Amino acid sequence: MAEIATIARPYADALFKACTAGAGVDLGSATAWVEELAVIAADPQLRQLSDNPKVSPDQLFDLIAGLTRYALPDMGRNFLRTMIENGRLDALPEAAVQFRTLVNRSSGSSDAVVYSAFPIDSSALADLGASLEKRFGRKLNLTMQQDESLIGGIRVVVGDEVLDTSVKARLEQMKAALTA
Repeated sequence: MAEIATIARPYADALFKACTAGAGVDLGSATAWVEELAVIAADPQLRQLSDNPKVSPDQLFDLIAGLTRYALPDMGRNFLRTMIENGRLDALPEAAVQFRTLVNRSSGSSDAVVYSAFPIDSSALADLGASLEKRFGRKLNLTMQQDESLIGGIRVVVGDEVLDTSVKARLEQMKAALTA
């Protein structure tokens, strides 16, 4: 069986091309509704329902479209209908990840997750964001997650790059130096 990423790629590519082909679609709003569809599609109960042969593709479409907070544009409705009709609803979360990557690449930005042992207020996060953008050399879309296991400091993940200044990381480095 093909990898989910391989299955999702053509859907993400097609959606991105449709959004940027002068259709007047705002990539930010498209990213929002695609990610919401992905969250809905990832629900285990919905997956179980989608595997039920008694549930028609139209019923599944109506259910998912009814659960969204957004009024799906025609492009969103077509995207969702295509994924359902092709039996690829399980690939929708990965398609959303790949679509966001394409959007970020087109704007020269990256998603970054800042892990901190303590909450960071919005002004400190903005200052941190400016420093991180200089460090990584591109615009970053920051999100913050609290991780008390870090003890102190922060850990920043940008794609496959990691900047770890946490106390936990320093203790692990000391431990490795002492046991070597």
